[in-house]
Amino acid sequence: MVERIVIEPFNENAYVFSEWKKECILIDPGGEPDKIISHMVGKNLKPRGIVCTHGHLDHIGGILRIKDFYLDKGIILKVAVHTEDRPFFGPEAKEMHRQSMKGIPESLLDELNIPLHSIPDADILLKEGDFLFDSQLVVIHTPGHTPGSISLYCESQNFLFSGDTLFFENVGRTDLPGGNRESLLESIKEKLFTLPDETRVMPGHGPLTTIEREKKNNPFVS
Repeated sequence: MVERIVIEPFNENAYVFSEWKKECILIDPGGEPDKIISHMVGKNLKPRGIVCTHGHLDHIGGILRIKDFYLDKGIILKVAVHTEDRPFFGPEAKEMHRQSMKGIPESLLDELNIPLHSIPDADILLKEGDFLFDSQLVVIHTPGHTPGSISLYCESQNFLFSGDTLFFENVGRTDLPGGNRESLLESIKEKLFTLPDETRVMPGHGPLTTIEREKKNNPFVS
């Protein structure tokens, strides 16, 4: 089961992934933590852990509130991120986030309402080929948007969480600190476009797509 929760103000896609009856993995809880908590409680799902496809604030901003909510219930949630994006986590990451938010309108940052000191440390540092929280989700390292950007692939169900690497007929931006356009396009061509054409792609923003559609129609990947 995969469910998408659209998080304002950046229309970021948080996902609840489950291959169990009562447990789930939370992917990219970028904000509106009470909305995410309400969804999981309403489905009677207990999270096994949180995984972030990269460290930008609009993908990690709801973590602390969610961790605290479940800690009050005796559940310790661990946060997994690729080792290369470890600098986005913990109180020392404030300057990193200030740099990555340059150019974003202040009105949107006010809506996000995330104190930079509230980003917790990462608990699990991921690498290529790791499986997440005893699930079928495997890590594909897809640098370019950030050095530690990852995609998460489930072969048995033919779907991919692509983070901000690949979108519907678009690709992630590379003009922020740590971004690299050549690396991004290489990640898409050499790793994501080698997946089966029927693979459903669940991006970090915007509508869902497929590998086949992006290979045929994405104007940014030639």
